[in-house]
Amino acid sequence: MKNILNIAMFIVLLQSSEWLKGKVFEGKVGEYVIILISTLIGMNFMISSGDFLMLYLGLELATIPLAALAAFDKYKNHSAEAGIKLILSSALSSGILLYGISMIYGTTGSIYFSDVAAVFGRTPLQIFGFIFFVSGMGFKISLVPFHLWTADVYEGAPVTITSYLSVISKGATVFIFTIVLYKVFFSISDIMQEILYVLAVATMTIGNLFAMRQNNMKRFLAFSSISQAGFILLGIMGSSALGMATVVYYILVYVFTNLAAFGVVSAISLKSGKEEITDYNGLYRTNPKLCLTMMLALFSLAGIPPVAGFFGKFFLFTSAASKGYYILVLIAVLNATLSLYYYLRVVKAMFIDKNEQPIAYFKSDAMTRVSLLICIAGIFAVGFASPVWEFIKSISFGI
Repeated sequence: MKNILNIAMFIVLLQSSEWLKGKVFEGKVGEYVIILISTLIGMNFMISSGDFLMLYLGLELATIPLAALAAFDKYKNHSAEAGIKLILSSALSSGILLYGISMIYGTTGSIYFSDVAAVFGRTPLQIFGFIFFVSGMGFKISLVPFHLWTADVYEGAPVTITSYLSVISKGATVFIFTIVLYKVFFSISDIMQEILYVLAVATMTIGNLFAMRQNNMKRFLAFSSISQAGFILLGIMGSSALGMATVVYYILVYVFTNLAAFGVVSAISLKSGKEEITDYNGLYRTNPKLCLTMMLALFSLAGIPPVAGFFGKFFLFTSAASKGYYILVLIAVLNATLSLYYYLRVVKAMFIDKNEQPIAYFKSDAMTRVSLLICIAGIFAVGFASPVWEFIKSISFGI
């Protein structure tokens, strides 16, 4: 899990290279890197935690510096607004999470996962604590109805930070959320499954419906990431061994796919300042390589074979079906079909829609090109390389 986050961090740093040369930084590159690395350390603490206190401390170390990064572009009011919204929503979600943990501690007498799992029952206060815990983590993962901050923060933050929030921050939270559900709350698995069922349907559907209405690329990818979080819940609802493997595999696929899409958006935003979908009209005439990269990323997000996203979604559906959630899988398949509309809308803008003055040809910097090549290689290699899936499936993840 940590290595997946490390790979994603490496790609984000490559994609940041051109942005770091801008006037925003003026000798602050060291600050940016230190803040970014500190969030990664917090995520590693969180994933390694064996108790709720270390989980909470890791989560805060991963979240608070991100608010500073979201507000890093001091020349744009939207960036400061994104930082304020992120810190306020994070404070609220952390309070809810801590309140739930305090209820669990009060009724079990311990904060250690193994001790809590041994005595966790079905008393009303324990169930209430569990619901608060899921709500607090739901904020971090952008599950509906805890998603309202996501689009505004993604739109206001610099593109590189948006990609970091969308991929690394969300991936780390999904990892620890899945581990805790399996290791601590297995005694109320029936209640847990019902809650996750409702959250999965709401998140997939509402994320898709709102993504259709977006014209800004960052808001579009924000709602896309919300709907993807709904699909991830299908994997969590599977059996513990298969479910954990599918979630880890899907996050690996998601890293390459989403960072490829954000890499293209970042390159275009830096060179032209344009972030609307209509600005991409006729882009293939001037920047065919970027268009092909974006097309592959969107195909993978949509789950179109033979790219990695198809295999990721297939394994998630298999995991849910293995527990008999056939109606949920049907709803997920319908949502995946629905998502084709808005993903192909961007492809249509780039390849089909005419534009007398498309974005002029430009050559992105070497680091960005390397990062996009890594993402494209990952999109194909992880999908076709069954050893990757077999290796992930063979790991116990301490469950």
